[in-house]
Amino acid sequence: MVIQDETLARDLGKRKSGDSLGVKQLAYLVMFCALIFAAAVTANSQDEETTRKLWDTAFINAPSKKPSPRKPSKRSYRVATPNVPTEGVNGETVVGVTLWRLRHATSTDSGERLIVHEDAGSAEWLPERISPNTKLDQGDRLRISVEAARTGYLYVIDREQYADGSLSEPYMIFPTKRTIGGNNQVTVGKIIELPAQDDRPPYFTVKRSRSDQVAEVLSVLISPVPLEGIEITDKAQKLSDAQVSKWEKSWGAQVGLLELEAGAGKSWSREEKEAGSGATRVLKSDAPAPQAIYYQPNTKSNEPILVKVRLRYGYSAKR
Repeated sequence: MVIQDETLARDLGKRKSGDSLGVKQLAYLVMFCALIFAAAVTANSQDEETTRKLWDTAFINAPSKKPSPRKPSKRSYRVATPNVPTEGVNGETVVGVTLWRLRHATSTDSGERLIVHEDAGSAEWLPERISPNTKLDQGDRLRISVEAARTGYLYVIDREQYADGSLSEPYMIFPTKRTIGGNNQVTVGKIIELPAQDDRPPYFTVKRSRSDQVAEVLSVLISPVPLEGIEITDKAQKLSDAQVSKWEKSWGAQVGLLELEAGAGKSWSREEKEAGSGATRVLKSDAPAPQAIYYQPNTKSNEPILVKVRLRYGYSAKR
């Protein structure tokens, strides 16, 4: 009996030792899983902080808006269309547009240059932001950058507007195979520039086609899927008035505009230049924001949006 008791005691001791080891292993496993979960949460939080986000009501400086207790934002937008509410806007459906006017760069200028190869040699131009309401002079050199807040496809239609309000025939000027190979897919943080940096020339030149022309009207359309019946070719395509009118009625009603305060006059940044030069480069959350944001209340993520950008003509000759 004594021997049996001692044997039993040894067995019990082994079991207790094994049980203790199992508990420790379980504790280590729980701690390991907790560390992995914490790392995943941190990484996800960092991704959210760096992911580009165009729409945030905290950036909107509305007259009736109460001051926010949060730290002031680096960017602030003015509501240019007070009759179009900012409530009910799906942040994935907004469109960012920046107009750039080029001038000859000097040695004292800051900002990125656009190198243009001309007949007389190379010239350095400095792109500067302008307000959507800026009146353009004959001979102005202009570039346009478009940014979407979701994955989709970009189309740009151009029409001339005359003093009596009438419009010319519509032409789809983007996409074409001559600009970035016809790749019109957009995604968060990606900039599409018109013309592209490697186009020749990489800018539009403002020029009236007739004396009573008062503006150029660009219809910027972003669709979640490619538009049916549109084939990408080497040059701008003429569209029917009926087709464009249908798109405007279906996807372009009640569009509002926000304009970045203190943004006009700022030079092209390195981040913007790099994001516009390659398909794989995207802007992060702290990169310069678009000069104008167009929005449409109650538009769903699976619906196209069409906004009109008017390039207004002044009456003075080129400086």
